[in-house]
Amino acid sequence: MEFNALLESRRSVRAFNDTKAVTKEQIKTLIEAGIQAPSWKNSQTARYYCLLSGEARAKFSADCLPEFNAKSSHGAALVVTTFVSNRSGFDREGNPDNECGNGWGYYDLGLHNENFVLKAKELGLDTLIMGIRDGEAIRKELSIPETETVVAVIAVGYGTIEPSKPKRKTPDDIVKFF
Repeated sequence: MEFNALLESRRSVRAFNDTKAVTKEQIKTLIEAGIQAPSWKNSQTARYYCLLSGEARAKFSADCLPEFNAKSSHGAALVVTTFVSNRSGFDREGNPDNECGNGWGYYDLGLHNENFVLKAKELGLDTLIMGIRDGEAIRKELSIPETETVVAVIAVGYGTIEPSKPKRKTPDDIVKFF
């Protein structure tokens, strides 16, 4: 798919086909796309935890997601994205290199996640990035170490709806040239 068409077609989907499963190989392909994103000093701190089986997804949704996100992601694979804390944006002694500190970990993971969701769309999959979730319940359920920051849950699947494109700002709305 041509890049601009890909950008124009990607949407947050909140209804997935629960009879058509996403495979481990498809998720690995999405993660491979994420790995191509740049990161602070090539630190590559993004981590992924993937729930593919119906039983694991159902338990996770009940334990870790609010009801509206559990409903919106029903039928999709669930991918938890984290980053290794205190690494991106930090020197070798563990001191922040600038005032953003772990903000660089979030930034780097955001770049990974963007590649991930764009690759999903290219492959005919739909996604929903969910930030409203219970991070501590996720950490416990998936045995995520304290050295990682839990950020998002991405639902990946075959959408059953085609949401309309919301209005976007124009460059003139958001840019200042000097």
